[in-house]
Amino acid sequence: MSITAPSSPQAESLLTAEDLWRHGPTAPGEIVRGRFIEMPPTGHPLASVEGNIARELGSFVKRQALGKVMPGEVGIITQHDPDTVRGADVVYISNERLARAQPDGYLDVAPELTIEVVSPNDRRTEIDEKVSEYLACGVEAVWIIDPRNRRVTCWRAPGEARTYGQDDVLEEPGILPGFSLAVRELFE
Repeated sequence: MSITAPSSPQAESLLTAEDLWRHGPTAPGEIVRGRFIEMPPTGHPLASVEGNIARELGSFVKRQALGKVMPGEVGIITQHDPDTVRGADVVYISNERLARAQPDGYLDVAPELTIEVVSPNDRRTEIDEKVSEYLACGVEAVWIIDPRNRRVTCWRAPGEARTYGQDDVLEEPGILPGFSLAVRELFE
């Protein structure tokens, strides 16, 4: 399925989050400043890493009754006029923030945590742009999981990152007190 904004010879029409939503959740891409960017599906090795983090994080969040963990290119509106809708690989959103979100469509309230798994097609500049957008819209922490190098970089503010190697333990005490996960388990 391909979606495009209507074109006019005088001015380019930009897509909105609502335009993307109307085309259904199977539309393979994101909107970046009103322009549709096609995104290929995730391959099975990356999907395995996404599944591992979603399962571990989801179990913890459910036991603690903290909110929801959502995998699968979760649409997050990071900007309006022009709209940007990013598809995060996994998100954690607290019950408090989820209660403020619109009932349908993409998340219009920033989750506390977004997680991106780096694919072979991802360019460093694109990843940096996503991290900046997530933090600017109110996400408290962004985890970038790099399967090729078996590490996780955790961003909490622009320019404030910590990288965990496969022998480290991943924690997020400000958002998920008591959660810990050995980084190597993400890649098993």
